[in-house]
Amino acid sequence: MQKKIILLLSLFLINACSTAPQKIYDAEIQYPEYVIGNNDYLRINVWKNADLSVDVPVRPDGKISVPLVGDAQAQGLTAEELAKQLTDKLSKYIRQPNVTVIVTQANSSAFLNRVRITGAVNNPLSLPYRRNMTVLDLVLQAGGLTAFANADDAILYRKTPKGTIPYKVNIDEILHKGILTTNYELRPFDILIIPESIF
Repeated sequence: MQKKIILLLSLFLINACSTAPQKIYDAEIQYPEYVIGNNDYLRINVWKNADLSVDVPVRPDGKISVPLVGDAQAQGLTAEELAKQLTDKLSKYIRQPNVTVIVTQANSSAFLNRVRITGAVNNPLSLPYRRNMTVLDLVLQAGGLTAFANADDAILYRKTPKGTIPYKVNIDEILHKGILTTNYELRPFDILIIPESIF
């Protein structure tokens, strides 16, 4: 009898472990210093030199045009790095230039920090990341699932310091049963893929 009880307890523990929710990588989002990209708009301010202070777009080639300096590479630099580069170049023409760079429109970040949903949804999407957005929000934004969606086998792909990791998401449980175990809060660069059923 005692052996039967131990066996039953062992089976119960194995079953409990196998149905435990998968732990998802969910570290606090940390944004590094902003890096200038294409289509951003910058305010270049040269102290006490109003004629050299300009508002400029970052062109598709990643450069900006500044009086006296001409073309200067901006893409891939922080505002501080660009200010130092412009200060060095302007020092050939004016004494001790004091340059500040302000990103007035960070248009490139809207493309970089996105979440995406594809597969068996009515409207595959790529959306700007918003804090507190969940898997359910993304599915609803995509117009819901198609009739051929395999809602039990969706996969959320998340970038982590150890590489991209896939996480199983049960959309059917979220939509029809109110079980929110896999209704993960999204992170920038997340990709949710809903496969089609083979039947």
